This record gives sequence, C-alpha cells and structure tokens, in this order.
Amino acid sequence: MRRLLTLFLLAAVLIGLGLVWQWAQWRQFLDTPVNPDSQLTLWIGPGEGLGDLVDQLQTLGLARPDWRWRLYGRLESPQLKRGEFRLDPDLTPGRLILALETGDVLEHRFTIVEGWTLRQLRQTLAEDPRFLHDSQLLGDEALMARFGCPGCPAEGRFLPETYFFIRGSSDLALLERAYRAMATALDEAWAQRVPDLPIDSPDELLILASLIERETGAPFERPEVAGVFKRRLEQGMRLQTDPTVVYGLDADFDGRIRRVHLRTDHPWNTYTRHGLPATAIALPGRASLLAAARPAEGSSLYFVSRGDGTHHFSDTLREHNAAVDRYIRGR
Repeated sequence: MRRLLTLFLLAAVLIGLGLVWQWAQWRQFLDTPVNPDSQLTLWIGPGEGLGDLVDQLQTLGLARPDWRWRLYGRLESPQLKRGEFRLDPDLTPGRLILALETGDVLEHRFTIVEGWTLRQLRQTLAEDPRFLHDSQLLGDEALMARFGCPGCPAEGRFLPETYFFIRGSSDLALLERAYRAMATALDEAWAQRVPDLPIDSPDELLILASLIERETGAPFERPEVAGVFKRRLEQGMRLQTDPTVVYGLDADFDGRIRRVHLRTDHPWNTYTRHGLPATAIALPGRASLLAAARPAEGSSLYFVSRGDGTHHFSDTLREHNAAVDRYIRGR
C-alpha cells in the first residue's frame, strides 16, 4: 500500500512538473515577439486560416507549428482577414493575430497610363502577378457585355488614373472601376462642351479625345490641337492625323510612317477617310476629354511636331509645308 502511495505521489509530482513546464512554455509563447527584429509582410489568401499563417511564419523561420499554436487556435478561433499585411516589428502572437483580424490591408497601386491602347492595358494587367487574371478568359466584346455595354467598342473606355487594390483581387474588378470612371468623366466633359462643337454624341467626344491624347503629350497644347480638329471637321477637311494610321496598322507598324501607310485605307485612316475614325484609338485622360469638349479658339488648320514634344501650328498649307521642311525634312 505504501509503495502504491509512493508511486501515486511520484506520478502526481511528475504531472505537476509537466504542467508547470507547459504553463511556462505557454507564457513564453504568449510573451515572445514573433518578429523581434524587422517589419513583417504576410499574405492571407481566400479561405486561409491560422494553420496557413503558421506555415508562412515557419517558411520565414519565425515559428514552428507546435502544440502552442494549435492550443491558441482552439482557445481563440481567430478569423483572419483576407489580404496582404505589413506589420510592425516586435509583435507577440496575440498582437500579430489581432492585427490580422482588425488591421488595415496593404493597398497596391496600378496606374493606367494616358495614351495606352486597350491592348497595352490588358497585356500589362496580364503580366502583373498581384492580380487574379480573370479577364484573360474574356475578349474585348465579352468584356464590354459584362460591364453592361454589349456591342460597344472597348477601345478608349477605361479612364487613365492610379487605382488602389488589394493583392489577389481580380483584374476584372479594376477594369470595371476604370470603365465606370471613364463613363463618369465622359459625361462630365460632355456636359461642359461648347455649343458649336461639330460632333453629335459622347461616343464621338471620346474618339476625338483619343486623337488629342495621341497627338500631344504637352498639356497646354491639347486645347489648341482640339481647335485644329474642330475647324477641320467644320470645313469638311480630313483630319489627317498620323496616330490613326498607326493604330490601324497594328502589329505591322515598325515605327516609321511611310507614304504607302498613309494611302492604305482602313476604318481608322483619317488620311483616306473624312470625319472621325471608327473608334477611339487610345485611352484618353480627363484633360484630353475636356480639351475635346472645349477646343481653343483660333484659325490654325495644321500642325507639325517640332521633335521636342511640342508642335508648330499653321493657318495655311504654305506655312505648314514650310514648317514640315524645317522640322521634318530638316531643310
């Protein structure tokens, strides 16, 4: 009996020591920073939980998936937010989990550049690993149908701006935001148009704005370029703008416009056709939309690049030819 009592007391002591040791390990776990030395960036994907978080920490050399993390999960049942988090150094497990439950998700930037074509936009999105690439399954027509504009030309319909997004977002979500933003910006520009503007609809304003966007990168020139296009349309002259020729050539263009290109007819060639091209040729920004709606007054009908990003404007063909000789032919 005494021997049995001794064994029982010994077992109780061992169990007590084990519990004390486990309690000490638990307290050490709760009080020890996960990332004592540096900032930490973590990504919580859709449907991921505490186990996935511990796997990331183990990969970074910051944690082991032992009983303490499992116990914490059972006691706290944390609900982690989806997204990317940039966390301050010296976070204990509890503060780390709290930050992943209630903290701000890290936002990324994506800039749609003024003058890009839709092809350039879609290619850039497809090459960006921060997005889910859902739009790759859709052609341009299907994309417009998804956004509620079936049959609408897709070119030019996405507003160049900087958009914020969360890593792992669908690229379709960003494209839809850019589409809605362009619709709003186009309506605002159309509402500010001058009374004698020789175009009939916001869609035509979008096309005209895309020509302005591709013709000049100098902000102060946009209204003047728009004024030339306005007067040429009023007088029944062809617009004769090189970017429309290049747009129609697509992959066949090698960087140099030749006479044969100007004479090759296609729906965008404003050297062979009167009026506006069939669709927009690029993504115009807000400034180009407003310039198209409110062209500058004047008398110039021609312009030619000076080679420095600006243009020489001329009232007569004779003056224009002299400017071409000076700036293009170098005479």
